[in-house]
Amino acid sequence: MYAGRVEKPDRRVLFAVVVKTLYNAFVHPLAKIPGPRLYAASSLPYLAGLLSGRWPYILRDLHDKYGPVVRFTPNDVSFITPTGWQTIYGHKRHGQLSFQKDKRLYRSALTNADNILLADDANHSRHRRLLAHAFSEKALRGQEWVLNHYLTLLIQQLAKRSDEDQVVNMVQWYNFTTFDIIGDLAFGEPFGCLEAGVYHPWVATIFDGFRLAVFNQAIKRLPIAAPILRRFIPQDLVKNQMDHLQLSFSKAQKRLETGNTEREDFMSYILRFNDEKGMTPDEIGENANILILAGSETTATLLSGTTFWLLKNPRVYQTLVREIRTIFAKEEDITSISVTNAKYLLAVLNEGLRIYPPSPGGLGRIAPSGGAIVDGYEITEGTVVSVPHWASYHSKHNFTLPEEFIPERWMDDLRFTQDVREVVQPFQFGPRNCLGKKYDFTLCYTLHVHIVVMLTTVFDLSSLAYVEMRLILARMLWNFDLELMPNSGRWNEQKILSFWDKGPLDVKLRRVNRAL
Repeated sequence: MYAGRVEKPDRRVLFAVVVKTLYNAFVHPLAKIPGPRLYAASSLPYLAGLLSGRWPYILRDLHDKYGPVVRFTPNDVSFITPTGWQTIYGHKRHGQLSFQKDKRLYRSALTNADNILLADDANHSRHRRLLAHAFSEKALRGQEWVLNHYLTLLIQQLAKRSDEDQVVNMVQWYNFTTFDIIGDLAFGEPFGCLEAGVYHPWVATIFDGFRLAVFNQAIKRLPIAAPILRRFIPQDLVKNQMDHLQLSFSKAQKRLETGNTEREDFMSYILRFNDEKGMTPDEIGENANILILAGSETTATLLSGTTFWLLKNPRVYQTLVREIRTIFAKEEDITSISVTNAKYLLAVLNEGLRIYPPSPGGLGRIAPSGGAIVDGYEITEGTVVSVPHWASYHSKHNFTLPEEFIPERWMDDLRFTQDVREVVQPFQFGPRNCLGKKYDFTLCYTLHVHIVVMLTTVFDLSSLAYVEMRLILARMLWNFDLELMPNSGRWNEQKILSFWDKGPLDVKLRRVNRAL
């Protein structure tokens, strides 16, 4: 009798699940969109790929099989087209509704204040107006001495290790450099990574947030499984995330309390322009931890990936080295302006952003009330749509030889006339694109949590991240010959947990002997 009463609800639940999955796969308003029925029926296949660190690779394969538009959960659709960028992320005409952010991708704020990523349209504009001053051309000119100071320290530290015939992990050294730069620009003091040759304890905790983000997204998408998923989250990841947020607040507060508006850093511009329409102390604190990630990890990731692919392609490496050592007679000649004359360097960085984008996934946007038409498909309101970076940039629909590192595709090489280069938007598109750029160019791109920079044929000089990338790579190759160690030969075969789960990139450096 008792068993019978339990069995009936079990059967009803099972029947409901079966009906729901069949509805999702065959009857749902999105059922006509290409994609595997298994993924359309349930979010579980997607979540399994997400937690395994393989999702961007899986999604690329789905696009190769089903085409430029793929439905990969009952309520998610992926696009790998330039028009997808324009429709989903672009500026709207009068009366058109924007696609709002899928906030499941982002961590909650520490306070009741929103950061620039989570703010609504009005507050986003207010935050952006204030922060944009820190990324103007004038600001960048004032900040270049900071960049050069830490780049010189990087070269000195690597030269010492080169003389001792040491193998160095370039992932670490690029991170040491970019974190020290952003620490100085955001808080008025570096993390001391370059001086010590090790990660500051705070910096070490930041990387844990990337791993935690994957668990948090799975919990938000499948709350019924939250008790089980939480058992697999190491508690030190949670603690380190909270420590990072609290330290960002305290560091920002300490810098603000100085009242210094003369020093050329981010906070000086915030203080100068923080009028009645400015940001509260809590909003400044919330944005501070965003700036740390935006101005450090993403740039270091791009440099790591580009260095790997350069060393895996000797022809490309030698061409770039020859250009840099021909154009610049002495190291002091390498400046944010002169480096733009190194056209092959710019093409190499373009190709680095394509083949190894710092933010490999897609930033979901929610279709507005009444739905929308995207690439000819009717998208019902509430559907989450996105353009994924890695899958778009590695798709055979968009690029010739997509798995090969060929900078010439950005230099009007006739072999690549069919490449859909405008799909490469590494620093995002539209009104919520990156900060450190002008608005009159067309190719932009987002780094998931970040200072946005413009990707153009002629690079925008107001981009802090691009200036860093160009100066660091140019000065590295002017000073050193690089050799990839055999144990790092398959370095690119990584899991992707929000960001790349990078292992050591072991390289041997030899100082260039110019006495010969």
